[in-house]
Amino acid sequence: MRAALADHARRLDDQPLKALAAPRAGIAPLEAAGWRISLARQPLDDAAEAALAEFGAAAGLEQAASDLFGAAVVNPSENRPALHWALRAPEALQGEAETVRQSVLPALDFARRLRAGEVKTARGEPFRAVLHIGIGGSDFGPRLIADAFEDHADPGLALRFAANVDPFDLDRAMAGLDPASTLVIGVSKSFGTEETLYNLARARTWLEAALGDAASLHLALVTANPGKARDWLGGREAHLFDMPLSVGGRFSLWSAASLACMIHIGADAFRQILDGAHAMDTHVRTAPLASNAAMRLALLDYWNTSVRGKPMRVLLAYANRLRLLPAYLQQLEMESNGKSVNSAGESVPPPTAPALWGGEGSVGQHSYHQWLHQGSQDVPCEFILAPDRSRDAEGVATLTAHALAQAEVLANGRSLAEVLAEEPGVDPAVAAQKVHAGGRPSSLLSHDAFGPAAFGALVALYEHRTYFAGKLWGLNPFDQWGVERGKTMAGRIKAVLTNPEAAADPATAALIRQVR
Repeated sequence: MRAALADHARRLDDQPLKALAAPRAGIAPLEAAGWRISLARQPLDDAAEAALAEFGAAAGLEQAASDLFGAAVVNPSENRPALHWALRAPEALQGEAETVRQSVLPALDFARRLRAGEVKTARGEPFRAVLHIGIGGSDFGPRLIADAFEDHADPGLALRFAANVDPFDLDRAMAGLDPASTLVIGVSKSFGTEETLYNLARARTWLEAALGDAASLHLALVTANPGKARDWLGGREAHLFDMPLSVGGRFSLWSAASLACMIHIGADAFRQILDGAHAMDTHVRTAPLASNAAMRLALLDYWNTSVRGKPMRVLLAYANRLRLLPAYLQQLEMESNGKSVNSAGESVPPPTAPALWGGEGSVGQHSYHQWLHQGSQDVPCEFILAPDRSRDAEGVATLTAHALAQAEVLANGRSLAEVLAEEPGVDPAVAAQKVHAGGRPSSLLSHDAFGPAAFGALVALYEHRTYFAGKLWGLNPFDQWGVERGKTMAGRIKAVLTNPEAAADPATAALIRQVR
């Protein structure tokens, strides 16, 4: 079946993308939870689409959806289900899924009460700032939400983030804050993350210097290991919230891990995010493969990466609210599927997950779009057009025109004949430099009424796409052994920073001497 896909790819490589796209332009886009997705400018035709669908069916994508939503074990490394979807369910579920659903409710209630002034500081006053400390999945998601919906924030309640173990990150986050009016939120699923515990310890010292023993009243800890958190507190009371074991860190922005965002944008707006994600869950759970947006996008990832050999994908977010989405998706996709060995310990045929990068449109047009258009590599692009249509109409129209223009030029290019016809008398050397090869594929995701619900639906779509792509590659998207190894080695090297000769690797020893 893979050989048949390769045959289709070779056949289509000989055809101009513009010619392939013309008959596909009339096909209705995929629709899911208010999002419309056009794949017209992908190097596909009916025969290749049919072969991809057959491949997806044989790979068991529909059964994979049933397994996920049926709470089957889909994370064999930890012998657990993946129940992040339960966090956004609006009604009661069964068994462990219901426990997971319930786990976010105390955080939502706490956020409502704090914004209402009912949760007070040690001095009996309202909180005026929140400092969120976490890293990886405990940082990217909350930071994305807070930035996307900053206009929902309470102007009297500042929000800061600290993730890096570089001391300046926390110094910068705390600058200008008053510990007597600041709530520090620490998020660590294991409560063993080195960077987070380092920053939390410094923040606790900062609080204690101003508040003494009452400092713990300014701490809120989100973890799946409450016993370890209580030990860290040394018997003092603090606000504790649950992060379920069956919710992976990079899938946890729906959980109490986003407590800071619930406070920042309000519990009602956060509930809209959950509702939008649930709408996408319903689509993914019920739609057949042919119209299932997440399955079709996962198949497209397999097609472009594993069949056509494209090692990266570029995400172009034409929505200022989504300017941090590429960074968030880098972790979601590359940490989930950046692997080459399956759960049975067997190598899987390369290549697997592509590198993902990108940025905000139209800002990127003045940077890396030059490379996309005329560089030596043909890279699939993904446009997301979701402006805030309630704002200035001219700006929205201009943003829309730029996104569509970029997609058209990437696909259709500009021939030498077109350059000469449009610019008679141009110097031949300059004319040659103005030629665009074209043939560069893209997809377009769009939404007419972007807001918290649409945001939730979009992120859930990418989660499901990542899960299904892992299924196609034979990978477990819910573990991260590469990350774990890096942590282990950092501990060993830290122990010999003052004694390079004790380093096991001579190159590392030389580098230690260099950076001391």
